[in-house]
Amino acid sequence: MLPAAGDAAASSVGFCSCFSVENGGSYDDYIDGSGNRGCMHCKRSDPSSSSSCYSCSSLWLDLAPFKDSEKLQRVITASAKGFSIGAGLKGGLALFSILTRLRRRQSSAFSRKIEDFSNKEAITMAIKETIRYGLFLGTFAGPSMLLTGPNTQHTSLAIYILMRAAVLASRCGINSKRFGRICKPLTWKHGDLFLMCLSSSQILSAYLLKQESLPPSYKSFLNKHGGKDAVILQGMKEMASGLPFSNLEAIEKFYKTTGVDIKLDPEMKVPCSIVHGNQGCLTHVVSFFIQAYKRALPVYLPVYLIPALIVHRKGLLERPYTILGKGLLGTARSSLFLSVYCSSAWMWTCFLFRIFEKCNIPMVAMGTPTTVQFPTGLSLAIEKKSRRMEISLYCLARAIESFCACLTDIGYLPQSKNVKRADVVIFSLSTAIIMHCYAQEREVFRSKYLNVLDWVFGVPPPPCETPRCKSS
Repeated sequence: MLPAAGDAAASSVGFCSCFSVENGGSYDDYIDGSGNRGCMHCKRSDPSSSSSCYSCSSLWLDLAPFKDSEKLQRVITASAKGFSIGAGLKGGLALFSILTRLRRRQSSAFSRKIEDFSNKEAITMAIKETIRYGLFLGTFAGPSMLLTGPNTQHTSLAIYILMRAAVLASRCGINSKRFGRICKPLTWKHGDLFLMCLSSSQILSAYLLKQESLPPSYKSFLNKHGGKDAVILQGMKEMASGLPFSNLEAIEKFYKTTGVDIKLDPEMKVPCSIVHGNQGCLTHVVSFFIQAYKRALPVYLPVYLIPALIVHRKGLLERPYTILGKGLLGTARSSLFLSVYCSSAWMWTCFLFRIFEKCNIPMVAMGTPTTVQFPTGLSLAIEKKSRRMEISLYCLARAIESFCACLTDIGYLPQSKNVKRADVVIFSLSTAIIMHCYAQEREVFRSKYLNVLDWVFGVPPPPCETPRCKSS
């Protein structure tokens, strides 16, 4: 090792500042296999050059030779950590879903018997899904998506990972001298809000007109937080499509079960009475917001608390109130975003139909959830800046999938018969880009993602990323 006066001695003989005592440098690491002097971290051999080393930002797994046993240990450790993340997240969500099902058990003996049986099935399925997703993240390679189920398509997940890879690639382009000017428009400050507005246009259109184009789980999510019964959505779809009403009586019966006695006009021009019965538009928005916030809170509690238990597990022992307080504040803020998003969707719907006094497919496709639901995406501004891009990319992936499904149904896109698991192909390409950036362009990652990846793969921070080296 270097002597106590490490920095001065290293400087006198031309050592890179990566190899101060504080950074754990050694003379052996400074000499390559041929006996030539050179920093094995930043690959610099010229002592007169700057002490800062850009190459240290790349993955430095080759700093010291690893024995075969050490390599195997790193692989096993990384797989175990990946499994714990996948199983923890999926298992936590599955547990919450099971607890919700148990609360809905009916009182009759027959219904309870059926419910008990379905609960047993749900528990079995939850265990299988937890193990599958744990194995998926434990291996984390392109074909590993098949571990979640050979016949289970994950198009939404694959497209989302592709969007994440595209973001990283665009950041590489922005930092590149060759492509910097071309990629400069991607640095737009409010690009996340624009993507959310664009995604809302397709998602909310599909919610009203073509729910089968949405992934089943996401469709269930929208139906829950959309807060409207299926008969109401069917009535709006028929009205927008210019079809004769087939379920006005069912809508009236539904409102009667809620204590509202209403008689719907088959010749109505706007669907406000279908959407909110005898309530005024403004009153409906306020009451809907309150209910939407109550529905949103249970969604975001596990989103914030589970990662806190995994990522900040040590900090919870030292400063539990600070970490839990931030988690609860984040839960409240994200719940506010979701409730405002859903409320504004219905608010803009009533607003547009009242102005034009009609409801048809062009109004829905170009109005209700495009021109009108386009500004609905602005509610994302409520969220923390660091989360906005994540949410917008998540919604964009589902919007792209829905849009392609709609184009396929009307014949504009041919169905692929050769590639049965296109999601695996897309996921493989995306993970290749992500891992390349992780190995060679680490600066394009956000610090929190980089910290998680480093923790999973067991990679300590490079010497040039230590505070001592940064200050020097």
